[in-house]
Amino acid sequence: QVQLVESGGGLVQAGGSLRLSCAASGSIFSMNVMGWYRQAPGKQRELVARITSGGFTNYADSVKGRFTISTDNAKNTVDLQMNSLKPEDTAVYYCHAISRGLVPNVYWGQGTQVTVSS
Repeated sequence: QVQLVESGGGLVQAGGSLRLSCAASGSIFSMNVMGWYRQAPGKQRELVARITSGGFTNYADSVKGRFTISTDNAKNTVDLQMNSLKPEDTAVYYCHAISRGLVPNVYWGQGTQVTVSS
């Protein structure tokens, strides 16, 4: 069983930056896709960014050009660099992973709060 643990959330002013990190208890090489979702109060959880084992990335339109997702194989982490933050980026951010294999497993972290003040 893989566990995902997020870190790096917090309070930042609009225009600032934060870097989220998600540490996997198992090897990220066993994952086909890793990514970040977010959920703001009263809204549905939405995809922010994801990266495949082949290095392909895609982003929500609202964060393109501001956020960058990357993996660190040595540290077994998937990171989200968030720049030019806006108040509408305020949400709980969740790490997500889908394992390889014929019957993939889906994993979620516990979430980390990001609050952007205006």
